[in-house]
Amino acid sequence: MNSDSRLDALEARLGYAFGDRGLLRRALVHRSLVNESELDATDSNERLEFLGDAALGLAAADYLLEHYPDRPEGELSPARAALVSLRSLARRAETIELAEFVSTGHGVNLAGGRSRKTVIGRAYEAIIGAVFVDGGMSEIERFLLPWFEDFFQRYDFTPKPHTDNKSRLQQLTFEDGGQHPLYHLIDYSGPHEDKTYRVEVSVNGVVLSQGEGSSVQRAELDAAGRALEVLRRDRSVQTNQAAN
Repeated sequence: MNSDSRLDALEARLGYAFGDRGLLRRALVHRSLVNESELDATDSNERLEFLGDAALGLAAADYLLEHYPDRPEGELSPARAALVSLRSLARRAETIELAEFVSTGHGVNLAGGRSRKTVIGRAYEAIIGAVFVDGGMSEIERFLLPWFEDFFQRYDFTPKPHTDNKSRLQQLTFEDGGQHPLYHLIDYSGPHEDKTYRVEVSVNGVVLSQGEGSSVQRAELDAAGRALEVLRRDRSVQTNQAAN
């Protein structure tokens, strides 16, 4: 299958025909290929991925506000986070078998595992960025609508303790008269397609804990969970001291 035929097949799976196919081609170029070729760093899909992340977040927020007018922000934020997560993006990419079309260097394995999910998830995000450049926000909303509808038909809005740690931490600090928890990325390591991020969370200028994860969001959730343990332990100590 030649290059144009491959792109025909991918556009059919995406449900979108590009006016500028150069954007689609770039969305499929992983950084590892740039490192092994004469391509420039800007020829990879990272810039489109960056744009796609912003466009996806805005489209998701707009969809949730329009379709769930009676749900509070505390339910909408976790819903949006679940939708735009790398895991969700990778699942969407799997439905169109995007790995068949992504170009990577020899050191990247797309046969399976976490590396595959990261690469194809970010490639799908780059495609969203490419659609935005090609057609604007109205085309983004039309392009993403089938995915959004399918996702939220199955999504459970019931708060889940392991994903609501940030909200719980905020509520607990407010009860204690504290300020809004602040999260700060302090380090990241590992190859581009398999990074580990480290985040610290502080309240009133005091660092409560650090957390790690495969994304900044997961690291923040981990840090929030650890901070909750610290605050609850401190409360327990204070209660025991008062009782004595």
